[in-house]
Amino acid sequence: MPKRTVFFVSDQTGVTAETMGHSLLTQFDGLEFRAITLPFIATADKAIEARQRIDAVADAEGVPPIVFGTLVKDDLRDLVKASRCVFLDFFAAFLAPLEAALDSKSSHAAGRAHGMTDVAGYTARIDATNFALANDDGVHTRDYGAADVILVGVSRSGKTPTCLYMAIHYGINAANYPLTEDDLEHARLPAVLVEHLPKLYGLTIRPERLQQIRNVRRPDSRYASAQQVAFELRAAEALFERYGIPFLDTTGCSIEELGARIMHKTGVERRLRP
Repeated sequence: MPKRTVFFVSDQTGVTAETMGHSLLTQFDGLEFRAITLPFIATADKAIEARQRIDAVADAEGVPPIVFGTLVKDDLRDLVKASRCVFLDFFAAFLAPLEAALDSKSSHAAGRAHGMTDVAGYTARIDATNFALANDDGVHTRDYGAADVILVGVSRSGKTPTCLYMAIHYGINAANYPLTEDDLEHARLPAVLVEHLPKLYGLTIRPERLQQIRNVRRPDSRYASAQQVAFELRAAEALFERYGIPFLDTTGCSIEELGARIMHKTGVERRLRP
């Protein structure tokens, strides 16, 4: 399979370059990409080092690397852009049209996207993350009254990572509760969940995928057996139907997609601005 080296170059963390760049790269099937992130390119010396790394790859591979850049300052951008690469500049592509539309010059200040300019938003993110960790896996249920959403489903259906994603990116209080074998055998929800029924959202997954995930954790166990997995999923979905709990199949869904779909379906308001 053809392989191409891709650099994500930023004057800050590189998260924006990675997110936007990876979104574009997913459109190219049949290609394999080797990703290298060069964060905190905030000085001319760092920009020159980045250019040298990019040129070294171009020499070694015989083709110019793809470079996704989010360098705000023109001088740093020009230094990196001079390397032997295909340079895709997100800021240059969008700032100029925005300046024209808004009839205003941009500040060219680095670090605005992920900095601490929004202290209230940062605090909300930390509080929501702490809530998700404290209310993970049904260990504690006393704070469910403060939850915006409570994810329910069988073990390893994606509840914990989805809760953490929604906490970090949306600032909402997301708890999760694993349906136990006792719950499933008796076809009933625990009283603590019934009490908060409007907040419940179910996660399910295809049996073959769940068995694969569980086999990694506990190989050749009853927990990972095809029979056990099929029973749990069948019983969980029956519970969702019985109690009118909306649910989503997580198979093949990214955490980002799961979080966005749940937020859209539940109507829960985000506390963090995009």
